[in-house]
Amino acid sequence: MSRTITTVKPGLQTCVQELPGREGFLEQGFPLSGPFDAWSFRQANILVGNDRDTAALECQFMGPTLTFDADMLIAVTGADMSPALDGAPIPMYATVAVSAGQTLTMGFAKTGARAYLAVSGGIATEPVLGSRAVFHQAGVGGHALIAGQTLPVGVSETSALYVLPESARPVIGTDRVWEVEALCGPNDDWLDEATIEMFFSTDWQIQTKSSRTGIRLTGPDFGFSDKALNKSPDHGQDPSNIIDHGYPMGAVNLAGQTPIILVNDAPSTGGFINPFTIASAAFWKLAQAKPNETLRFRRVDRDGAAALRAEIDAKTKPEILENA
Repeated sequence: MSRTITTVKPGLQTCVQELPGREGFLEQGFPLSGPFDAWSFRQANILVGNDRDTAALECQFMGPTLTFDADMLIAVTGADMSPALDGAPIPMYATVAVSAGQTLTMGFAKTGARAYLAVSGGIATEPVLGSRAVFHQAGVGGHALIAGQTLPVGVSETSALYVLPESARPVIGTDRVWEVEALCGPNDDWLDEATIEMFFSTDWQIQTKSSRTGIRLTGPDFGFSDKALNKSPDHGQDPSNIIDHGYPMGAVNLAGQTPIILVNDAPSTGGFINPFTIASAAFWKLAQAKPNETLRFRRVDRDGAAALRAEIDAKTKPEILENA
């Protein structure tokens, strides 16, 4: 008997993602994609007995309504979208057993911006260029869900029910302010020292024109160093222009006076400077922050960023689960 999920209502750009994303195709213009909040994504998977990088659903701002066509285990993590099974609320960060014919509903995000739904066996769509991760804007790997769409689910023998301890869960606050760890570089020497200090002491507002491609920010103007103001013509006219070069994931890309944090579906090269880079362990905060909320950047070095990464990795292992 086939194991499938049927989409009753798709929600807002609900799509299939998996880790590590679509590797090896940046030079051809295909971004990595993958889940924006990898921490919550991995926790959902380990709760249902999957490998933590197995394909699952990312739900943005408003979740879907789905009917399960077979018995399976599910887990919902990340943003609180009030998940309910046949109208009865279900806990988040816990394994939930569903029976064939039952319907899951997810509403608007009360806290956070993106929720993750994992199912035992994983979403088993056909890989495209080596990955099931969806780059929605270009239709690579598929598109966001549509009503009536059926998703295949892999086979799983697991039946254990677990809960994730509070101490291992991401803390999604309600004050609309996020402290985000960032490193200087690779092009911080194109800014003057006062601007570098300004970046780490300013409250930056997330613009509504933000997405899985880039997080646009509103804040003070940037000042430039002599290197940017007295450069050779091949670097371009604007002080923020530079000869086309590679962009790191999480780069704070300065397009004129508009800083744009380049995230999962962003281009990998271009002609603007990247004076700062967001620590990979802080990406989950960008994923859960909504437009008009505030980002405050905390300066860390590579050792500090690595320590944050190790801390989160330790919270995405099966050993941390508790029996439900």
